[in-house]
Amino acid sequence: MKSPCVYIIGAGPGDPGLISVRGRRYLEAADVVVYDHQVHTRLLRLARPEAERIDVGAAAPRPLDQDAISLLLVEKARERKTVVRLKWGDPFVFDSGGKEALFLHEQQVPFEVVPGIPAALGMPAYAGIPVTYPDAGDVVLLVRGHESENDAAPQVDWSRLAAIDGTLVCYAGARQIDLIVRALLEHGRDRDESAALIYNGTTPAQETVTGTLGDIAARARAGRPAMLVVGRVAGLREHLRWYDERPLFGRRVVVTRASEQAGELVDMLEERGAEAILAPTIRIAPPEDIEALDRACAEAARYDWIVFTSANGVDHFMRRVLANGDIRDLKGPRICTIGPATTDQLARFGIRVDLTPDEYRAEAIAALIKDLGDLRGTRFLLPRADIAREVLADELREAGAVVTEVAAYRTLLAASERDGDQDIYRMLLDREIDAVTFTSASTVKNFAKIFGEEQAADLLRTTVVASIGPVTAEAAQQLGIATTVMPKRYTVPDLVDALVEHFSQQSAVSMTP
Repeated sequence: MKSPCVYIIGAGPGDPGLISVRGRRYLEAADVVVYDHQVHTRLLRLARPEAERIDVGAAAPRPLDQDAISLLLVEKARERKTVVRLKWGDPFVFDSGGKEALFLHEQQVPFEVVPGIPAALGMPAYAGIPVTYPDAGDVVLLVRGHESENDAAPQVDWSRLAAIDGTLVCYAGARQIDLIVRALLEHGRDRDESAALIYNGTTPAQETVTGTLGDIAARARAGRPAMLVVGRVAGLREHLRWYDERPLFGRRVVVTRASEQAGELVDMLEERGAEAILAPTIRIAPPEDIEALDRACAEAARYDWIVFTSANGVDHFMRRVLANGDIRDLKGPRICTIGPATTDQLARFGIRVDLTPDEYRAEAIAALIKDLGDLRGTRFLLPRADIAREVLADELREAGAVVTEVAAYRTLLAASERDGDQDIYRMLLDREIDAVTFTSASTVKNFAKIFGEEQAADLLRTTVVASIGPVTAEAAQQLGIATTVMPKRYTVPDLVDALVEHFSQQSAVSMTP
């Protein structure tokens, strides 16, 4: 991927899932990512950790700033680096992508353009407004607005625009909305025509205001740009709205899981409409004594049972097995896992599990294994976290088993890493967070270490605390943190379902007369 050297990629209008497959592939291979400030921070995490990231500000910079950006692209490309220019919306729709591409052409720097979903199309779609519809006119007109970084109304022929039978879409600045609406009305557009304003489109903070052309400016939110849609199609929103009808829409949920593991939980929350705020309190690292883990992997065939109590344990154990030997070394022992997530992780390596308890906790594993019969002399290998609870090993030893514990990974306090550098402390203090999720005892304990035990308990009294299971809830309780939501099954999907049920019941109560 050294030629072409610069990839001009549309990131879409907000939702990080709207980037194209091709754009994502180039982003993951980039040496340098030059991005607009509006691009979602989660997209930047797709780039390699060592990739250089450069924020160049607004999506439509002023001429002098644009010249500097174009020169920057050329400079990085001439260093023989793979450069991704990540742009909000689509690079060629009311954006400076065309200027950048032309400058690269003039400098004889190879480039490729990867289209994105334009804000003028993506935002209405998420608001339930199709920009075209049978019998709603034959024209869709996109008008430059806030993209010009100018508060004046667009310089267009308003008499012709007002006469067009179709849909008008304009990303309007806060001061432009009234000017555009007034221009349309003064040139004969029907004041009773349907209109809509879409704020923060395609994100969990999306808000849509509907009305008529005659009153939509009065309904605008002060000081905020919006996608203005004028036309009969805006009247279809109440029938076609879907994005803001999802059960967790508008809820802000903090995810404290390690960033490399948070994907499943974040995706499930966002699929249900929540704004998932990544604020990891832990990070997963290899064990300090890698030789001890390698010895355990090499001697795996001597054990009668290998018991995995987390997906992390599976991942790190199997990584060392494959680095030093063969999966066939695990043919002898029977395999026990604590729950379905751990079982699924083993299945990725083609390993079948012999035993999983109905209740996903160490006490249930011990009880289930002891029910199998006499354990005296039975050899168990427990690859797990360095700070794992001792209850399973203790109970197996009490039953006469020979137990070998080995640290497969370490759970460490996470360095500061937040979505968009959001101030979680302030947001909790201002009651702007709806729920905080904890998926292990270590996430709770580290949350308290980061914010201070007393402060953590006080901060969480005014929000929903969702613990994945009783061990996590007990760790929270010991810190004075009360669990509000806990699923009956201790899995990430069940945790999300429990949150949906909790907020649905809360909404039902608030709507009761």
